[in-house]
Amino acid sequence: MDFPKFLTTNRRTREDRTRSEGGVFLVERREHPRHILELPINYSDVDGKEHWGIAADASEGGVSVYLPDVIEEGSLLKIEMFFTMGSELNKIKAMAEVVWSGPVAKKAWGKYRYGLAFQAFHTGSLAKLKILLKETAESQSE
Repeated sequence: MDFPKFLTTNRRTREDRTRSEGGVFLVERREHPRHILELPINYSDVDGKEHWGIAADASEGGVSVYLPDVIEEGSLLKIEMFFTMGSELNKIKAMAEVVWSGPVAKKAWGKYRYGLAFQAFHTGSLAKLKILLKETAESQSE
């Protein structure tokens, strides 16, 4: 008995036009690869009040966060992500735009999930982010 072949969706960039035969073929479409992490963040919007949240993954281009508040897409946020490097507490300070929102995967992290695109970094914060992402990638590959 012959079974029909089912079509699969192929994600690919404009440069990569290859097709997968009989399976799913995934190609990263982001300019900067995402790294899974779990970091506390503080953020403030136009009202200036500080709020808290959790960063779930990050790249040099942006961060996925879980927040307790409803925020409109297009809003600008001042964010601070906290992490340890050795025995030192560090923070990455940036301005970010809310570019998407989506359903929450882990209720304990926050009520709402957002994708933030970095717009500007405080002096030295981009360098700290690159170091953090490199260390995260190395620890995840072990």
